[in-house]
Amino acid sequence: MDEHGLSQFTLEQDETKLELKKGGDVDVAALSQLVASATTPTAAPVAHAVPAAAPASGDPGPESNEPPAGTEEITSPMVGTFYTASAPDADAFIKIGDRVSADTAVCIVEAMKVMNEIQAEIAGEIVEVLVENGTAVQFGEPLFRVKTS
Repeated sequence: MDEHGLSQFTLEQDETKLELKKGGDVDVAALSQLVASATTPTAAPVAHAVPAAAPASGDPGPESNEPPAGTEEITSPMVGTFYTASAPDADAFIKIGDRVSADTAVCIVEAMKVMNEIQAEIAGEIVEVLVENGTAVQFGEPLFRVKTS
């Protein structure tokens, strides 16, 4: 829950209901009943591809979690839906090549029907948009890459 910025989670399946609250009391009896009544998923396991080795040039490659040297990432401060503009017919807040300062609005993340304007919090030039407009984002997910040097 900490990793994804959640404070509450509810799951209902058939006649079973599971509620998790960060910092809340745990109903051990209800949790035990849920675990005992849980069924095994029927979906087949997903095969994962083995990532290729990094190029010999020292380039971290696409599997690296680190942004390229001289760049930083603007990350999502919350779970929600990413939007590049304030309205469907409005111009995007920023585009590749635009210079931003710490207080520049770069996008909106909608969470629980609230439109949250996201600030760059760093200065530099936008070199990459990492998320497609209208897609769901997680807390800490990189949204933009900014050349800072």
